[in-house]
Amino acid sequence: MHEQNKPFTIAFLGLGLMGKPMATRLFSAGYRPRVWNRTRSKVQSLADMGMEVFDDPCRAVNSNGISADIVITMLEAGSVVAEVIRTILPVLKQGAIVIDMSSTQQSEAQAFATLLTQHNLGFIDAPVSGGVLGAENGNLAIMVGAEKEHFERAEEILSVLGRATRVGLPGTGQLAKLCNQLIVGGTINIVAEALLLAQAGGADPSSVRNALRGGFAESRILEVHGQRMLDRNFIPGGQVKSQSKDMENILLAAQNAHVHLPITEMVANIYRSLMPEFARADHAAGLLALEQANQGIRLGNEANIFPEAINQS
Repeated sequence: MHEQNKPFTIAFLGLGLMGKPMATRLFSAGYRPRVWNRTRSKVQSLADMGMEVFDDPCRAVNSNGISADIVITMLEAGSVVAEVIRTILPVLKQGAIVIDMSSTQQSEAQAFATLLTQHNLGFIDAPVSGGVLGAENGNLAIMVGAEKEHFERAEEILSVLGRATRVGLPGTGQLAKLCNQLIVGGTINIVAEALLLAQAGGADPSSVRNALRGGFAESRILEVHGQRMLDRNFIPGGQVKSQSKDMENILLAAQNAHVHLPITEMVANIYRSLMPEFARADHAAGLLALEQANQGIRLGNEANIFPEAINQS
């Protein structure tokens, strides 16, 4: 039996690709998160571990008269987060904090903060970077937009999931995540271009990748996604559909800030071209768009490895 030995009662809402390993990390650290997912069958393994799994988000938040101190949401988009917050609002207790770790628009996060503040509730936007592996290992980069007092209350919990850095008031966490995704999306496509150029020019792309490592071109993208491209393994850590959504949100944030980002526009177009066929593939599938634009040139000889949801015919 897993014993509860932590002071906070946590509800965790949304147990998809990232949420499930994050809730598992909290459970392993001694918390007993009460969890909810729209599709119950996907989280039976958490029930088998001993977690309380609910079919209703309100019951996960307030069970047997015990209301959660912290509610964590990890959902697909801002519209879904808004729907869930509206649903659970009547059962949230005074002083509770909602931590949204989804990727949403900055304006959406600010609206959530305004709504919850009106009801004497706290709000933190804390989107993450690091993919499924980072979630499993508890070393996510967590970008936090919050009032200082709310961050201090939640910091212990966030530290179980990764390295949390407060970057400003609510909404700025999402802005920082967009900056992260701008760099990730752009770098994935630059790495794809470098490896395809190596292939087309007669060099061994795997050896070129190794030669670049340790120099100024070294990065986690070159290390992780460069190898994914060489293996042609598009089983997702981060999905094309998520990266595409983030690129659109970056353009919206740029528009609101009156900034023109030409490289972001090009990268957004690349991910648009992969939708919807490769929506569930890893965002390293930017390589596929590049190969489509360079007919007859392909990186390596391996067969593509896709998630089952993608028709490989």
